[in-house]
Amino acid sequence: MAPGRISDRIVVDRIDWIKKMIHEIGQLPFDSYASFIADKRNIWAAESCLRRALEALMDLGRHILAKGFGRGVSEYKEIAAGLVAAGIFGPDEGDKLRTLAGYRNRMVHFYQEISDKELFEICSSQLSDITCVTDAIREWISVHHDMIDKTL
Repeated sequence: MAPGRISDRIVVDRIDWIKKMIHEIGQLPFDSYASFIADKRNIWAAESCLRRALEALMDLGRHILAKGFGRGVSEYKEIAAGLVAAGIFGPDEGDKLRTLAGYRNRMVHFYQEISDKELFEICSSQLSDITCVTDAIREWISVHHDMIDKTL
């Protein structure tokens, strides 16, 4: 696979989706665990929005590696290593993204093991990891705008 240009449309689309999902999670009642679980729909909404934000972040990373660097990845955890190797961000963000990829895999493949309490804890206090990685990608893109295809 030969490197090409990163689609601005995909970058903007995925970052907007991540922001939207984080915003939606923020609308849920996280003042206490009791208020969060009082309506079971909060649990399903939090799970869905978190999983969708993680999927969009992984899609964004995979797109940057494939289009910008000609590197295909088959596992989500490989995206983190690839972005660090490409200089998109440093090892700290790479570790965060690897952890997020692992959690996404748990959500999809071992969903029955994720408790309501764990979901509450993550959504009420750890969403900043998603924002941190997204911001690092956005910063890299702003510096490397020459790699971005603005057509379409």
